[in-house]
Formats: sequence, C-alpha cells, structure tokens
Amino acid sequence: MDEERFEISSIKAIRPTFVDAITALQQRDVARAKAAFEAYDSGWNGIEVYVNTRRYRLLELEFQPRIIRALDIPNPDIPALLTDVQVMLVKFDEAVGMFGNAAPLNPLFDDVARLRVVRAHLREVPPALKTGNIAKARKSFEAFEDAWFNIEDFVRSRSLDAYVAIETGMVQIEQALLEPDKPDLTAVTALVSGVMSQYNAVVTQVQKEARSAP
Repeated sequence: MDEERFEISSIKAIRPTFVDAITALQQRDVARAKAAFEAYDSGWNGIEVYVNTRRYRLLELEFQPRIIRALDIPNPDIPALLTDVQVMLVKFDEAVGMFGNAAPLNPLFDDVARLRVVRAHLREVPPALKTGNIAKARKSFEAFEDAWFNIEDFVRSRSLDAYVAIETGMVQIEQALLEPDKPDLTAVTALVSGVMSQYNAVVTQVQKEARSAP
C-alpha cells in the first residue's frame, strides 16, 4: 500500500478538532467548543497553502467566519451552530477526498506546509499573552520548541542567519516566559515577534519558489 502523501495526512491531522467541537456542542459546552475551533483555526493556518493552491475556498470563506462569529456571541443558538459544524465537517471530508484524487503538487508546497504547521504553535503565543493566559502561551511555545526539531535543519539550509536568530530568540523566550513566575508580557511579546519575523522570511522565500515552480 502506498504511503499517504504529506498533503493528505497533514490536512487529516486537524480533523479531530471538528469532532471535539461537535462533541462539546452536543454537550452544550460552548467554551470547550470554542477552544476546539480555535485549535482547528490554528491547524488550518498550517495546511491552508494546499487548500488555497487547489482553489477550494468554501470552508475558509463561508463556514469558518460564520462559526467563529457564532461562538463569540453570548448564549449562541447551539442547535444551529452544531448543524453548521457538522456540515462543515462533511465538506472538509469531501475536500480531502478531492485532494487525494488530484495530482500531487510540487514538493515545495510540502516544505511550505511543514514550516507553517510548526509556526502555527508560535502564532498562538501572542494572543494568549494578550489575554494574560500564561499557561496557554507556555504550552504553545513548548509545542513550537518540540516541533522545531522537525524543521530546523531545513531552515538552516535555507538561511543560516535566520536559523541562528531563531535559535537565539527561542533561548531568550525560554528565559523570559518559562522561567519567571510572572513574565513581562510586553518583553515576551517583542521576543516572539522577533523570532516570528525571522521565521516568516524563510516561509515567504520557500512559498515564492513553490508558487513559481511548474
């Protein structure tokens, strides 16, 4: 049996967030459903390069904004919200099936997706800091650190300067976020922004190459 393409496996990896959201809504636990959909949104950022390249925008432009808005409303219409998420999951599965039957994209898109999947964890840190959720910020940064090992050699091969800056910044974030009982949120946010800027430069470079490839 052929090994599943990274495109398909990485998209499927965010499917459990739908299931979590549906289960939570069935239990009328809106807070848990919101957390599950936030996890979906973060995971989506990692793999949307595939979806956008294949020009399938239904999930992102129709369902996603409507569900996010509904979850932000006090006392949302849970039955309607549940129906929307269930239908979105059906459309998600249909998209996975279509992509699986389509010809593979240039391997550079896999490189872009791997970079973005890892970066998704770091992107969760600033919003958590903004709301004072230190536990969430720490958890997301530690997830980024763990995932960094999967792509650090690739980043180094692309830009030694960016690699060194990211590594240095990660050490500084560890010291500023993970060690103190009460981190300086402004300082940590600035450090995360610095690492993100270096990381984004590599993503942009590879993404540009992917889009111009045959």
